[in-house]
Amino acid sequence: MNSVARPPGPLVLVVEDEPGIADILIAYLQRDGLRTRLETDGLAALQVAREIRPDMVLLDIHLPGMDGMDVLKNLRADGDTPVIMVTALADDVDKLLALRMGADDYVVKPYSPPEVVARVRAVLRRTAAAPKAAPAGVIRAGRLEIDLESHIARSFSGDGERFEALPLTLTEFRLLACLAAQPRRCFSRSHLIETCLPESDAMDRVIDSHLSKLRRKLHNAGNGELIETVRGIGYRLWPGE
Repeated sequence: MNSVARPPGPLVLVVEDEPGIADILIAYLQRDGLRTRLETDGLAALQVAREIRPDMVLLDIHLPGMDGMDVLKNLRADGDTPVIMVTALADDVDKLLALRMGADDYVVKPYSPPEVVARVRAVLRRTAAAPKAAPAGVIRAGRLEIDLESHIARSFSGDGERFEALPLTLTEFRLLACLAAQPRRCFSRSHLIETCLPESDAMDRVIDSHLSKLRRKLHNAGNGELIETVRGIGYRLWPGE
């Protein structure tokens, strides 16, 4: 019997500068089927969050680089990624401030790691109950994410732990965006030339060359064979799980 690959679990960005606490928390999260990424510096965590777009952020307040409250403020300016504050600050004023700034929950140290995991799952269920479309200008197909405004294409890395930017040329980016915008649709070579190389007099074999390089880069990023050749017609993209 063929086994069915399970989709990767939600990705949780843990922002905690105390190694002992971080190790225990990550162990419990991973045991519950969640993927994790650890950052110990507030500013670095904000940059990473913008790059990998986690499903959840567990955020301490007292951090080097940038205070957790400032990280929360910037995250809310960027979007609506769920954030749970995990901190030793038990004052109601701090809690109310964090919640007013947009935190989804607030957990005070010392805490029970299973309780934190339960709160993470509860917030993820709430956000999943009201699914949101991809941001304007962003195409998502399987493990691919293509940002049309920044001209950056990302893919889940081979270990499924993070997003990695794909080193694409402008033509390769245009081809990937065109194919990913309508997964499973077969595009003729002439359509791809008109859409992705409008200023060029490229022939079919030029498109074949660009797609060959694009395939290799997708494969090297752990995506397998996403682009399929349809004999006598053109190409289509089959998004991965």
